[in-house]
Order: sequence, then structure tokens, then C-alpha cells
Amino acid sequence: MSLDAKIAAVAVLLERIQNEFSPATLASSLGAEDMVLTDLVARYAPGISIFSLDTGRLNPETYDLLAKVQETYGDKVELRVFYPQADAIQQYVQDNGINAFYNSVDLRKACCGIRKVEPLKRALAGQKAWITGMRRQQASTRANMPVEEFDADHGLTKFNPLADWTEKEVWEYIRANDVPYNALHDKHYPSIGCAPCTRAIAVGEDVRAGRWWWEDEAGKECGLHVKNASAVTPIKFETTK
Repeated sequence: MSLDAKIAAVAVLLERIQNEFSPATLASSLGAEDMVLTDLVARYAPGISIFSLDTGRLNPETYDLLAKVQETYGDKVELRVFYPQADAIQQYVQDNGINAFYNSVDLRKACCGIRKVEPLKRALAGQKAWITGMRRQQASTRANMPVEEFDADHGLTKFNPLADWTEKEVWEYIRANDVPYNALHDKHYPSIGCAPCTRAIAVGEDVRAGRWWWEDEAGKECGLHVKNASAVTPIKFETTK
């Protein structure tokens, strides 16, 4: 299927979500895939809201992109930002230290739970569907990921409109439509999370190598999309921009 055909299919799907699953929301981590979907939502389904999670530990480039998204799409779509509970962060830091996530997988996942998982639950409250930018190419555990599924963990329908897109197609769309993206992608950050937990990778390294690089491969998930503790088999990163 050509990229134009894939774009048309996503546009039809987004319009269907807007019409049949309202209220629906796009979860944007401000990654390349999410920026493609942000642009498509603004064009074809502005009734779908968009939200992002500000963990309080993001890179300056990510905040710059958030401001650019608000500037570019703010009058076209509803964009919401969710923050972690201040009391929970304060207690975590008091009990464990400001950078305790480096000390153990359990402490890192506890930090992700406070800064990401709990805010996600609030962001999805009252929604009938949520949309992600996940792709099948990103990991072996996503190889059979459907475009539409029921998310039993959150009790609503989950859509993955870019499931069959390649990384090359993502960047082709971004370039062709002048979509804003995180400047860190140009510095070999294929996967971008919190600043202390993300580093650049070398060409040929696993795509997830820059996330929680001090941990074993099996633990490299934050909990937003994981249904169990199974390991994610990473893929290789190639420069396509």
C-alpha cells in the first residue's frame, strides 16, 4: 500500500473515531509518530482531543516542541497537558532521593508510575477511546498489534492508526507536510522520554538502547502500554530523516 493510501485510510479511521467514539483522545508523547497523528487529527478529526504527559523531567527540546505544537495547532484541536501529583513526587523524592530511579528497576518503575501511569489514568477518564502512535515495526511484541482493540486495563477502545506504517513513511509524511518534531531526533534520539532516562544512540544500536540504558533489556518499559511483564525485543535504528 502506498503512503498516500495509508494516509487516506488513517483519515477515514480518525473520522470514524470522532463520529462513533466521542469523546476520544490522542495520547501524544510528542514523538515523531504522535506528531504525524497530531497533524492528521487537526486536518480530519479536530473533535478528537490531544493530551500529553509532562513528567516534570522532560528535555528542553521537548518543552520547545510542546510550545510549537500549541502555537501550530492550538486553534485547531483541544490540547491538554497532564502533570503528576505533586504530593506523590515529593514523598518519592523524600523517601528515595531525587534520582532514585538509577538505583533499581523497582524504584524506576515507581517513578514512572507516579509521573506517567497515574496521570494517564486521569487523562483517559471519561473517554470512550484513545489513540496511540505505536507501530508494529517498533518491537516484536507489537508485530501482531491490531489497529483497533479493546483495552481492558482502562475499559475503553484503543486505536493504533499507524500500526502498519514504517519509520521511513513517518518521516516522509513529516517532511512533506512540514510537521514540527523534536530536535533531539536529529541528534540520534529515536525514542525520547524523560531527560535523565534518555540518551542518544549510535547508528546500528537497538532503538530502545537510549532508554533506561543502565537496565537489562527485559525491564525497559514504563507501563503505559504494557499488559504484562514480557520483554520487548528491540529493533535496529537507522537514520531516515
